[in-house]
Amino acid sequence: MKRKDYLLATDLDNTLAGDPLALQGLLNFFNKEELDPALIYVTGRHLDSALELMEKEQLPAPDLWITDVGTAIYDADTLTEDTEWHNRINENWQPSAILRMAKNFPDLKRQELPHSKRISFTVEPGNSKTVRLFQENLELEGIPHYFVFSSDRDVDLLPEHSGKGQAVEYALKRYAAPHAKVLLAGDSGNDSQMLSLPFPSVIVGNAQPELNDLPSHPLIYRSTAHFAGGIQEAWEHYHMPSYKTKPIGS
Repeated sequence: MKRKDYLLATDLDNTLAGDPLALQGLLNFFNKEELDPALIYVTGRHLDSALELMEKEQLPAPDLWITDVGTAIYDADTLTEDTEWHNRINENWQPSAILRMAKNFPDLKRQELPHSKRISFTVEPGNSKTVRLFQENLELEGIPHYFVFSSDRDVDLLPEHSGKGQAVEYALKRYAAPHAKVLLAGDSGNDSQMLSLPFPSVIVGNAQPELNDLPSHPLIYRSTAHFAGGIQEAWEHYHMPSYKTKPIGS
């Protein structure tokens, strides 16, 4: 990964991707201002699905992939997985124990994945009580995990020391330039760990309501613009003071 002066680590679905005009506007902005930030794509998708989305949405190629809600990191050129990260987070990972517990909750519909880096389910909206009971039972049984419930339907069980935030923190320390000016971007609950890191971040204007629970903070910018337009608005706010249009956290 090239060590550049600027770095954007962003979720894909409904953040960088989702509005082609907003995406093109962001890319035009970077080009006009002669900015060339390093790109880290931080997604809940598995790698093959993320690559398909990149082609479909005509996203620029990243420098680094963080996939499966932060449970895998790949070099973007070679698609080689970071084995240090893999080994670090999988030491106590028990997917079979999680699946045994999930059998007691028929409302949880397992997602088909090509691996067991994470265990993921969907529920019908409004089933938060079932999700909470599932989480409580996992904790009572002492099964190591990191639990993420987002968009009122997506349930992700990850190795306990993973998640988008911990993966981004690791990636910045290992791959990014120490002096890089960073922006983190997301739209849903599985981004909250990442958005809470001690770096400038943006909650895009079309974000899920669950991110309203994040406390106001000078490093969390709530944009009015949606999708990639929200990234541009926050970039102007943090990294180009002459563009500043609104107070941080408003």
